[in-house]
Amino acid sequence: MERFLEKHKEKVVGALECCDRLLLKGYLPFGSGRSLEAFLDRRGILCKDFKPFVLKQSERLKAHARAIAEKHQRPIIPIHPGLRKEDHAREIAERDGIGHGLVCIFTAVETCSSFVLRPGKGKPRLHRARRKCLHLYYYYMDRHFGLIHVRLQTWFPFMVQVCVNGHEWLARKMDRHGIAYERMDNAFASIGDLPRAQQFADAMLRTNWVGILERFARRVNPLLGDLLAGTSHYWVIDQAEFSTDIIFKDRAALQSLYPHLLRHASLCFGAEDIMAFLGRTLHPAFKGEIHSDCKKRFLGTRIRHAVKGNAIKMYDKHGRILRVETVINQPREFKSFREGARHGERILGWFPMAKGIANLKRYAEISRQANQRYLDALCAVEDPSAAYGELHDVCHPVTYKQRRRRGLNPLSKPDAQLFAAVLRGEHAIKGFQNRSLQTLLYASKPASAAERNRRRAAVTRRIQLLRAHRLVAKIPHSQRYRLTQRGQQLMAAAIYLGKKDLPDWLSRIAA
Repeated sequence: MERFLEKHKEKVVGALECCDRLLLKGYLPFGSGRSLEAFLDRRGILCKDFKPFVLKQSERLKAHARAIAEKHQRPIIPIHPGLRKEDHAREIAERDGIGHGLVCIFTAVETCSSFVLRPGKGKPRLHRARRKCLHLYYYYMDRHFGLIHVRLQTWFPFMVQVCVNGHEWLARKMDRHGIAYERMDNAFASIGDLPRAQQFADAMLRTNWVGILERFARRVNPLLGDLLAGTSHYWVIDQAEFSTDIIFKDRAALQSLYPHLLRHASLCFGAEDIMAFLGRTLHPAFKGEIHSDCKKRFLGTRIRHAVKGNAIKMYDKHGRILRVETVINQPREFKSFREGARHGERILGWFPMAKGIANLKRYAEISRQANQRYLDALCAVEDPSAAYGELHDVCHPVTYKQRRRRGLNPLSKPDAQLFAAVLRGEHAIKGFQNRSLQTLLYASKPASAAERNRRRAAVTRRIQLLRAHRLVAKIPHSQRYRLTQRGQQLMAAAIYLGKKDLPDWLSRIAA
């Protein structure tokens, strides 16, 4: 990301990395039918009486919602198709001047994970099943988190969901510390003290989340005070969004750049690149779908790259902020350093990451690295016309290690193929080797050992040619090479010129 900021320093104010949207869910210790049966046995309730018992508890939750709404004189609103709950709640809060407390309660019948009674050996048994029940959405204006919602399932096991927004939290934090800012929807167009704001955003990850979330849950579920006394939730991260915002000085600065970034991301980022941004490599055994889609919305144009439920997105917020955002829905696609079982032993090592709230810092670390890799891959697209002026340098012969090396022809097919192979996303993390370039430059495997040696020598000469023009550099103490800043700029500009600008220019001439 620092490279991106350096390239755009004349247009950019700075960058802010912040948790955006967090969807957190709390589960009571009723993960199976047997655990719920044991709970009922301790209270002398037969399994055949499960439904009447649950109906009674469900009515208690509904009555509690009506009492809370009446106490605070707030509306209870059934959800109808097309209603955007958060937007409507925010409108109500602004209309009624609510700065703290309950805003409204929405109700909706939705699918949930619950239990049903089925015949079993000797007696009916409880089994997990998908069913529908009423859900209550409590919208609060919180002193620290701003507008949040707490969603309560009114049927066993009374799952609770809390949704918070990191930018809302940061705005409240800056208000308390007297930091001036200009806010545009869910982003900041300017911040008076950006380094301090970044410190606040980082501190959010160190919040006592379990204590805060339990307080929200107890506020909406009266059963936790009597029937479920002594139980607590296991909190998981159901969805996490972490954003990196590049704040531009004005709208014109971003609008002149963003179409080039969007076109490059749409046309040049393949499956290997997207996997590399997320810190993974595309293995032949990979089973899943990788796709990109681009949509134009009223707030700007957004491109989204998705891998197995996880995604990385880029869009322009109100024409002033370039946002790159990583969304994690399937954390087991990543790894965290924790205790786990391997070969029958408990050890510390890298294991698939779980959804527990304790992994929030690791979520943020993975997302920040993904955002930074994405921005690094885009940094050469800043202004293609500026790099076009330097392309003539690589067209002239140079002297390297006391030998004359030919000039490059950026528009020739062999050199363009070489540029494209070197620029591939999988090389961003570890660099590239002679062998990896051979795989990309030759369609088939070598027919003999002599052919393999000829290919190795040919690729070595081409790497030496790139080194002579200072487009790549050798990684010390290894047989790998990396792109230089000059190389990333010039080779990306050459590909862009050959595939986009030159054909467009020729088509205009022909017309």
